[in-house]
Amino acid sequence: MSTAARTPRQRGGRALRATARLTARADGRGGTALPVLAGEGPLALRRTRGNGTEAGVTLVGAMSAPLGGDHLTLRATAGPGTRLAVGSAAATLALPGPAGEPARYDVHLTLDGDAAVRWLPEPLVSVRGSDLRVSTRAELAPGARLVLREEQILGRTGEAPGRLRSRLTVLCDGRPLLDQETAGGPGAPAGWDGPAGLAGHRALGQLLVVDPAFETVPATARMLGELAAATPLAGPAVLVTALAPDGLRLRELLDEACRLYAW
Repeated sequence: MSTAARTPRQRGGRALRATARLTARADGRGGTALPVLAGEGPLALRRTRGNGTEAGVTLVGAMSAPLGGDHLTLRATAGPGTRLAVGSAAATLALPGPAGEPARYDVHLTLDGDAAVRWLPEPLVSVRGSDLRVSTRAELAPGARLVLREEQILGRTGEAPGRLRSRLTVLCDGRPLLDQETAGGPGAPAGWDGPAGLAGHRALGQLLVVDPAFETVPATARMLGELAAATPLAGPAVLVTALAPDGLRLRELLDEACRLYAW
């Protein structure tokens, strides 16, 4: 893995580009091996304990990132029959850069047949003055299962938010399952904070569960409290969206959804 001392930022304060790569493969003994676990700069990957045959990986931030102008990329591939859980050690802070440029954070997930991935990072916090564009793309082969959680906090306590634009795209067997974009903060489309948007809340999140079991017993649309709702998708999946006044309450809502729908 590349060390922080070799990143462009520490050679002159410029924006950096960094990529982390993760590959999971069946180990032939009923478990999951990690033949590729590599990161650069602020993207450090560490193997951690999983549940049963599941391999665990934690993303550990090695420096402050993303700053304005940075471009971070995380690529993960789960081979046939693998079991993988990925989390992060702490929240990600989107910070302003010296030149006012936007930062990018791209996540690419590829799940082969019968792979099962739980993608459960800590929240993303949009700090005042920051500008971050997040893109998450997941491609699932037939029989693959995915639990994916996103949590976004617009501003730290008592602080106005930065600008945050986030897009989530999911394909199952090459067909679109979900493609949505959200935006908030200065410069976002009008109404993002109005009654039809966040309505003054600063924590928003979603939990996506893709499971072939929904083909037999589809999920039903329902409210999960006043500010959370479950929506079945046109495929073997359910999407739970939630608003909350803070990150703690948001996590409680999404944890409850995970107990209801995830394996």
